[in-house]
Amino acid sequence: MGLLEDKVVLVNGGSQGVGAGIVRAALREGATVVFTGRRAEVGEKLAADTGARFVRADLADAAQARGSVVRTVEAYGRIDCLVNAAGLTSRGSLLDTTPELFDAHMAINLRAPFFAMQAAVADMTNREAPGTVVNIISNCAHGGPPHLAPYSTAKAGLAGLTRNAAHAHRWDRVRINGLNIGWTDTEGEDATQRAFHDAGDDWREKAAAALPMGRLGQVDEIADFVVLLLSDRSGVVTGSVIDWDQTVFGGLD
Repeated sequence: MGLLEDKVVLVNGGSQGVGAGIVRAALREGATVVFTGRRAEVGEKLAADTGARFVRADLADAAQARGSVVRTVEAYGRIDCLVNAAGLTSRGSLLDTTPELFDAHMAINLRAPFFAMQAAVADMTNREAPGTVVNIISNCAHGGPPHLAPYSTAKAGLAGLTRNAAHAHRWDRVRINGLNIGWTDTEGEDATQRAFHDAGDDWREKAAAALPMGRLGQVDEIADFVVLLLSDRSGVVTGSVIDWDQTVFGGLD
């Protein structure tokens, strides 16, 4: 359909999982795509497979988060769309989270999106051009399970940042939205289930059986939704944090 024809799109955290799905979907819809990741071999392979431009970046470093936008603008003259898809999901409860673990979650899940948005929105407003941002958040922004205390805290902050920035820049025609995604089938989730929950090869089947729709969320479904929000087809929508999940928060049985 060409929903992103002639758009320059940066996907931070785009080398695997949901981010990689967004890279592929944006390319399919006509965008010029830049993406970041920490692991050069993974990013270079995706770049070779898709034709997107890979920029190696450790987003825990605020300067590199800002730099991802700077390098995009240097390469293509502008940035039209930003997706913040990087996420750290290591476990920690209120009682056992160390300051180091807490800071790691803040750095990846909140600080990096903040400073990437700062640089992207600055480019858009300096050019007096419209733009769009989509933040990949989490249903844990509503509270989350006990073993995801620092993650939930950071994602709740990102939801608040999404609304704050959207309100601040609506008159600049910069639309900023977020997705609270639920349980999704990714290679990262597979590694997490095995590392933290002693999951076996059948964890997906067991998880699906416990969900209302009988299946986990899929990367391509999220990617298509993100492309819609990035595109003009989502109209004037801004400041929305959408629950992309099978849970109805606030509903009780």
